[in-house]
Amino acid sequence: MRRTALLASAALLATLLPLGAAGVASGAGDPAPVPIDRFEGEVPFASQPAEGIFTWGGDADDPPTLQLTGRADAPEGDKVLTGTYDISGYGGFTHDFAADRPAHDWSAHQGIRFWWEGRDNGKKIAFEIKDGGAHGEASELWTTSFTDDFTGWKQIEIPFADFTYRTDYQPVGGIDHVLGLTQMWGYAVTLPTGVKGGFAMDDVELYGRADQSQRAFVTTDSAVYPVTEGGTAQVKVSVATTGSAPLDEPVTVGYETAGGSAGSGSDYTPVKGTLVFPAGTASGSTRTIKVATLKDKAAEPAETIPLKLTVTGAKAPEETPQVVIDAHGLPYLDSKLSVRKRVADLLSRMSLEEKAGQMTQAERSAVASGGDIAAYALGSLLSGGGSTPTPNTPEAWAKMIDSFQLRAQATRFQIPLIYGVDAVHGHNNLAGATVMPHNIGIGATRNPQLAEETGAVTAIEVRATGVPWDFAPCLCVTRDERWGRSYESFGEDPALVRSMETVIQGLQGRADGRDLSRNDKVLGTAKHFVGDGGTAYGSSTTGSYTTDQGVTKVTRQELEAVHLAPYQTAVDRGIGSVMPSYSSLDIIGDGQGPVKMHARADMLNGVLKDRMGFEGFVISDWAAIDQLPGGTAAQVRASINAGLDMIMVPYEYQGFRTTLIDEVKAGRISQKRIDDAVSRILTQKFKLGLFERPYTDTRNASKIGSTAHRAVARQAAAESQVLLKNAHDLLPLTKKQKVYVAGSNADDLGNQTGGWTITWQGESGTHTQGTTILQGMRKAAPGATITYSKDASAPVSGYDVGVVVVGETPYAEGVGDVGNGHDLQLSAADKAAVDKVCGAMKCAVLIVSGRPQLVGDRLGAVDALVASWLPGTEGDGVADVLYGKRPFTGQLPVTWPKSEAQLPINVGDASYDPQFPYGWGLTTLTPVPKGGTATLKVLGLAAAVAEKTGSARTGREIVTQARLLVQQKIGSGITASVSGPFADADHLLLTGKYAAAVAKLTEAYKAA
Repeated sequence: MRRTALLASAALLATLLPLGAAGVASGAGDPAPVPIDRFEGEVPFASQPAEGIFTWGGDADDPPTLQLTGRADAPEGDKVLTGTYDISGYGGFTHDFAADRPAHDWSAHQGIRFWWEGRDNGKKIAFEIKDGGAHGEASELWTTSFTDDFTGWKQIEIPFADFTYRTDYQPVGGIDHVLGLTQMWGYAVTLPTGVKGGFAMDDVELYGRADQSQRAFVTTDSAVYPVTEGGTAQVKVSVATTGSAPLDEPVTVGYETAGGSAGSGSDYTPVKGTLVFPAGTASGSTRTIKVATLKDKAAEPAETIPLKLTVTGAKAPEETPQVVIDAHGLPYLDSKLSVRKRVADLLSRMSLEEKAGQMTQAERSAVASGGDIAAYALGSLLSGGGSTPTPNTPEAWAKMIDSFQLRAQATRFQIPLIYGVDAVHGHNNLAGATVMPHNIGIGATRNPQLAEETGAVTAIEVRATGVPWDFAPCLCVTRDERWGRSYESFGEDPALVRSMETVIQGLQGRADGRDLSRNDKVLGTAKHFVGDGGTAYGSSTTGSYTTDQGVTKVTRQELEAVHLAPYQTAVDRGIGSVMPSYSSLDIIGDGQGPVKMHARADMLNGVLKDRMGFEGFVISDWAAIDQLPGGTAAQVRASINAGLDMIMVPYEYQGFRTTLIDEVKAGRISQKRIDDAVSRILTQKFKLGLFERPYTDTRNASKIGSTAHRAVARQAAAESQVLLKNAHDLLPLTKKQKVYVAGSNADDLGNQTGGWTITWQGESGTHTQGTTILQGMRKAAPGATITYSKDASAPVSGYDVGVVVVGETPYAEGVGDVGNGHDLQLSAADKAAVDKVCGAMKCAVLIVSGRPQLVGDRLGAVDALVASWLPGTEGDGVADVLYGKRPFTGQLPVTWPKSEAQLPINVGDASYDPQFPYGWGLTTLTPVPKGGTATLKVLGLAAAVAEKTGSARTGREIVTQARLLVQQKIGSGITASVSGPFADADHLLLTGKYAAAVAKLTEAYKAA
């Protein structure tokens, strides 16, 4: 039978169903059960737009296996749905109705039920239904769960009244946040993680008769109503129905102020009464309850007045609304006092429980509607990669974060939350935001001023959505490009990383923190302290990772010179927070062996805080303390005593807070350590102005993704392009040329933005707003013949030049480690495209990637080669240099290897023979000096003068002139004798040793 026919006539169905199924649990006057799935083969295994059952999961191993299995004990019919699963992330299955047919009406029924074969594993199984929207994959998700704590078949009955709107994930924008039941698209089952097992399910059907108490519900316009002392709170109470039908029967709402910390009669005038919504009342109708507070002369913390509601004829609100009389008259609230005095006053008033809450950070999806924020006095929330509101718009971000901040107002001292996101290359979680090149591309620009501008743009867009804290910049010094986080680094040279730390001023403003309260600045985070870029290949013990979260084994001298140096610069620049690395540090000769950074007190307390003078606070990485040895208590004790001030415990925040309190009470963590941590956190909250302005200042929201901001990203994309080879001056192109464009990354916005874009890992395709490289080329040369064939299958004759854009697909963290499903080779399809195009015409190959790719075997057939890195959303910037609107000026931020066997390979190595040396970068549209060694001698003398007089800009320009002259002579003749001094010269330039840099370039010139 077709599903639409089944749902069309319940009366007919009653005659068709087996007797045992038709009458199960049906009360007098109830409609006959309506089957959704009998699992007899009437619904196929298929996905949208067809009707069908399909699986899904977080990675390739997570989707369960499904089959229809004949069972003698089947509760209904002959077959049941069975499956097996072993899920590490998330996984389950869905039944979607046909997208090209009308949605189904479930509003006449009480709920949905099904048979489940229990395994008594104690795990919760989520069950969700799909309401409204265009089809099953573009609908609202409403969820509930049941626990598998039984054995054998059991019928699970779920009234529709038990479903709640899913807050952690929605596939589309919030449609109306009302479970209408009149346009239903199916259901989904999320299977448990952490247990390997199987399941069996049968006979999904609608049951019972709907009554008004299940179709109507009472809501309030807020859960928290802050008012100044003496003010009056207005609580709006509304009634709504599924399908927006008028009330069939009256709904009454009794209300009474009772309980709470405010005194009845002394702090407020008590109220009590009943609201009546008569039969026939329109859905959405509202009544108002007023609660007047009383003014006195005492300074007081905030006080709460719960407004208890008793509802008949409808579903009551999920929580009791609270009126909150704002804290007032206390010194910490006085913005005229110094931050130090405000912190001291507030800290002196706080309980241990409140202090522990300030040290706790939860993932926003874990707190759902937010009641736990006040219940646990939480100090911070975050959005992990891809954790976004629905819809993913600036307005929705602001509304979401403001709703969380409102919850914090229900605490005694109304300490605002500090909300954090990983905006690592622009506000990359927000659809439509300006996405910058990743740090590896910013390092290639060698432009500190531009780095600062990209940080400033990011800060404006992030703060305009209500987020005051950015988990950026990454100050790792990448030493092995097999590391999946390589692109998060500015480069392999600590001098280059330090020069790009101007981004901190772009984010935070002046180093003393005076600008943090502005609506265009955010708190920055230097990460990942320390040595995450130096982890050895094969040292990781995290899942299938090979490099990320591994061990950095270094001498004390190497640790200081390479990995610690950028953090001293960050501290000097006033960085507000620091995040330790997941990785371990093994300092040769210290006798400790490898120790996880989250437990290294010698580095966090000793070096960072004491020696470097860091005054901000230390925030852990995502669930990172779970990787420390021992149980929860040992992990909490080790991390806090090591110097961590706030712990990112995305989903285990309740247990962490309780354990922290217990450890302090037991004397294993000192009260002094707690007070230090909380003081550091509160200091940054005061500097950010959150106590005065906790809610979003949206005045800059119109700048998000604006033309001006995209112009900065476009410039950064252009300046990040590194011209590695340019035989016969093939580039720049002319607008008159007929161009053949091919390759996987020519027209893929997701590939050119990379990981940490909209989602944690990023994804191929179009997921935000921007311009692909192909689109940029067509805009740069309007009217020109530009033919695009992704796989180069279109005929290749008749063109002047080919442009083949190849490289990587997105990844993040250890998922991108070489050896974890990745290597440094181009894909077979990309190689074929290069071979076909470059075999037929002059060609330029652009490599869009987070790290160098191995192209030496094809280099001879390629006329021009460009390292495009991950340029972000502005493909126009790439087109600008291809067509000569801007010159190529980028330089390699990392060494480009000849083979994977050479890795790790870095500037300064004793054995150094790369494909292209660190600092290499040809130019266009720029005159190259002539004169050979004579000119270099003159430039060397001028460099010495610039160095002596402190003329940094002049010194850099002189060294650049020398580099261009040397590169021109070297051409394609890059040898080991040339590469070493050439790379050393760029390092010397970055350390202000201009004369020595020219001397090294002269050495390279003579060796060429």
